[in-house]
Amino acid sequence: MKIILLGAPGAGKGTQATRLAEKYQIPHVSTGDIFRANIKNATPIGVVAKSYIDKGQLVPDEVTVEIVKQRLAESDCEKGFLLDGFPRNTFQAEELDKFASVEKVVNINVDTTKLVKRITGRRVCQCGESYHVDFLNGKTDCAKCGKTLYQRADDNEVTVKERLSVYEKQTAPLIDYYEKAGKLVTINGDQNIDKVFEDIISSL
Repeated sequence: MKIILLGAPGAGKGTQATRLAEKYQIPHVSTGDIFRANIKNATPIGVVAKSYIDKGQLVPDEVTVEIVKQRLAESDCEKGFLLDGFPRNTFQAEELDKFASVEKVVNINVDTTKLVKRITGRRVCQCGESYHVDFLNGKTDCAKCGKTLYQRADDNEVTVKERLSVYEKQTAPLIDYYEKAGKLVTINGDQNIDKVFEDIISSL
């Protein structure tokens, strides 16, 4: 099972990725995680990526493609993988086609105005748990570990709208690209987590 997961920030990609990776026993390959691991281990490609990140610049497509290519060549990806955060544009998608054959591209679709509300209302904990103010009933502590919840610096309305705008510009052509390839399935992400998961499984 070789899957790409598409979805704007706040669409619930992370939650569904964890569940899908567990169900199909395939690695959840997130570009953010790969970058962090390579930078931490000071690999040659990690050193190159860090040089851009340290300057506040985007890592070039060629470097991102190479880092993903190396990750997918590892033994745990032999039976499949779930790509999250890659490809980000059609150039990366075309390059991916050269070294990996993807079976399905799952696009989790949620209306932009609802995404803004979702993200700006998000509260997180150091332990990794995430909540929404609508369901906290005034509580400020994590139900799992008891630590104080906080709002990420980039979860404010201005930043969120900018992130969504960038995503739309980059990803709209990707949706078209995979639709033409006959691999795209679009899932209504404005449902409860279990229903979204059920719909993804059905589509696969």
